[in-house]
Amino acid sequence: MNIGGISIILLLGILNFLLILFQLSTGLRWIKVPFGVHKKTGVTLLISATLHALGAFLTS
Repeated sequence: MNIGGISIILLLGILNFLLILFQLSTGLRWIKVPFGVHKKTGVTLLISATLHALGAFLTS
């Protein structure tokens, strides 16, 4: 499962890392965003982490 020669699992892992950094920075109030944005990115993180885990599990 590749996109342009790069693994989808790797791309989801990078996306998860960026979302975790965003969640951490908004939770600690380093970046100020409305609570709704923080909540929606948390749901996005949950979905992408689940897809990342399922993809890694199915390819192993």
